[in-house]
Amino acid sequence: MSDSLLMQWRKLAYGEEMQGKKGDQFWSRYFELEQGIYKQLLAEPTAAVKGTVAELAQKYDLDLMHMVGFLDGINDSLKEANPIEEMTEETEVNLDYDPEKLYYNMVDCKAEWLYTLPEWDELLTEERRKELYKEQKASGTVVKEKKIGRNEPCPCGSGKKYKFCCGR
Repeated sequence: MSDSLLMQWRKLAYGEEMQGKKGDQFWSRYFELEQGIYKQLLAEPTAAVKGTVAELAQKYDLDLMHMVGFLDGINDSLKEANPIEEMTEETEVNLDYDPEKLYYNMVDCKAEWLYTLPEWDELLTEERRKELYKEQKASGTVVKEKKIGRNEPCPCGSGKKYKFCCGR
């Protein structure tokens, strides 16, 4: 059995031959294409974009593998996920995205070239974008509890010093 389109994309994009300069060039080109699609998608937020994988690749002037990569990237931000695992050229897909989820995920991926697009101005207020940005950044923050000193009272409430109680 041949690999699914998604597996072909992942082998191409993340394979060993994508190390170094070749990989840098590949991803630079991909990000440029991706930005172009998002500019179109965000500019027409009410337009329901549907079609087969091949039709959408043609609509956005992409080769099939780049379209599969785009679908892989946006899938977690869609209102209803596409069946990307078993996708073929003829699989019907949609790009009906949740704007807040999409923005949040772009921040999570550190895709500044996407979450700073001017097209966001019409979709989400600047205040809401700042909230989503802070929310996402806070979700990855590890909060360390204050360390208890050896000679401080034990937090268990025994009245003993920490070193003679729970600190043993």
